[in-house]
Amino acid sequence: MTLHQAEAFAIVAGMLLLFMSDRIRYDIVAALALTCAALLGVVPREKVFTGFANPVIIIIASVLVLSRAIAVSGVIEAGMRRVLRRLPSISVQVGLLTACVTFLSAFMKNVGTLGIFMPVAIQTAERAKRSPSLYLMPLAFGSLIGGTMTLIGTSPNLLISTVREQTQGKPFSLFAFMPVGLPLSILAVGFLAVGWRLIPKGRRGQPAPERRFEIEQYTSEARLPANSPLVNKTVGELEDLADGAVAVAAIIREGNHRYVPARHWWLYEDDLLILNGDPVALKPLVDEAQLELVAAADLPTTGGKDEDISAAEAVITEGSLLVGQTLATLSLRRRFGVNVLSLGRRRETINDRLRSTRFEVGDTILVQGPESVLPEVLAQLGCLPLAERNLALGQRRSRFLPLLILGGVIVAVTFHLAATEVAFFAGAMLILLCGSLTPRQAYDAIDWPIIVMLGSLIPVGEALNETGAAGLMADALLLVAGHLPGLLAVGFIMLVSMLVTPFLHHAAAVLVMGPVAAQIAGGLGVQPEAFLMAVALGASCDFLTPVGHQNNLLVMGPGGYRFSDYWRLGLPLSLLVLVCGTLLIVWVWGI
Repeated sequence: MTLHQAEAFAIVAGMLLLFMSDRIRYDIVAALALTCAALLGVVPREKVFTGFANPVIIIIASVLVLSRAIAVSGVIEAGMRRVLRRLPSISVQVGLLTACVTFLSAFMKNVGTLGIFMPVAIQTAERAKRSPSLYLMPLAFGSLIGGTMTLIGTSPNLLISTVREQTQGKPFSLFAFMPVGLPLSILAVGFLAVGWRLIPKGRRGQPAPERRFEIEQYTSEARLPANSPLVNKTVGELEDLADGAVAVAAIIREGNHRYVPARHWWLYEDDLLILNGDPVALKPLVDEAQLELVAAADLPTTGGKDEDISAAEAVITEGSLLVGQTLATLSLRRRFGVNVLSLGRRRETINDRLRSTRFEVGDTILVQGPESVLPEVLAQLGCLPLAERNLALGQRRSRFLPLLILGGVIVAVTFHLAATEVAFFAGAMLILLCGSLTPRQAYDAIDWPIIVMLGSLIPVGEALNETGAAGLMADALLLVAGHLPGLLAVGFIMLVSMLVTPFLHHAAAVLVMGPVAAQIAGGLGVQPEAFLMAVALGASCDFLTPVGHQNNLLVMGPGGYRFSDYWRLGLPLSLLVLVCGTLLIVWVWGI
């Protein structure tokens, strides 16, 4: 063993211990590993920061931007709500939600897909008076297995493609993973549709951030335009569209005549609706019914420069400029450049026009304005901001455009019209140019700790191969794999990848095991593709713990799960993936 090999093993061992201790963030651990490797000369000076120039980094960042734009558009969420209202069976609901998450994760970053469907699953559970825990773990597991279908679905696929390029001179194509990932995803969805029964019942999760300060009696004004699908429908149909979470308190029509409607009343073009409901529930209704918020008029910009428009909640304090005043007398848009979209008052329902309602101490308002000046304006008005809930109410964006852009990117990659990283980067740029996301939202969508971790670990993974450390690890594993038939050898590599992933991050597991698997294939005298696929699949499918993948951790709080809950559903699913995945890999790629 050479000095650099010993140092490479020491770096990997130290990284493993730090990942297991969970005392230092994973991106800092990866950066420390790269720093040590650079200082010791394990990674040559000219290659220290090449990981950040790797196409994988561009693809992941771009896919996260595209995923966020689709999530903000609300089009998928709205469609799912419509369907789920007609499905009372929990097995059908879990199966449908999991199937949608699974197959959408093939084309979006799986964490982004899970983020779209989590609120839908939680609201479906609340409406059926069931625990969200029965829905969320199958969704998380489905997002992981769905990501195995394409190159862009999950980080391990992108990274194992990089390993193949380094060892074979050619990366995997966009759909090279589909023959294994698709049938395996179908099997997994079928299992999860009935396997939710293995999840402990009665778990109570933490409320989502957007619901921790929910005020049910917010009052908002919306106009019913001619193009709304609810024109000539009833009040009851509108309220049902929001699952009863929004009520029509009054209708203003025929000039300024105010009516308190019953559910059977008809809705007509240009009706002004006084709506009671939290902005979280109101946003999907406004999008689906194509309502126009009366207060969400265009705001003046400063210096002729476009600014990010956002919404914030605040409480009117004693001594505020708003107390005793109305929107009609304040002229907030002209004086301060902000709009008041909604007004909340505890223990009282407001049925009058917002512009004529006098503000009181303790009222909660939803204020829309330029993000750069909103905190200062709230301070001038004497209002105390509440915790941020990422409310998108009042923001107008095209609902279908992000899906069309994603479809165009996939077509460009499939027919080799552009390199994968170039096509996805161009798609992210189109998202910004078309206004589907603001620049700030695009930067916020990128998971920067993941970017730093991958950029740091890619050179370390290459160093394992170049120093010969991967060869030594492969020789040790070859003592076992060398005595196994080809089929079992592939399964053995997948099992090892599954077992190390809970202790390493799934990306780190690929970068450690990928070169080792290629060396083992060489030792057996076979092509490495089947073994590389086994590593990617094993590292993608950590169903036993909440720490191996961020999606498992993402549902832990809202689902109220304990650490030991994951193996109950995850162990049989892992065995299913191990057995069926090995058979599929060998059948598709051969040995």
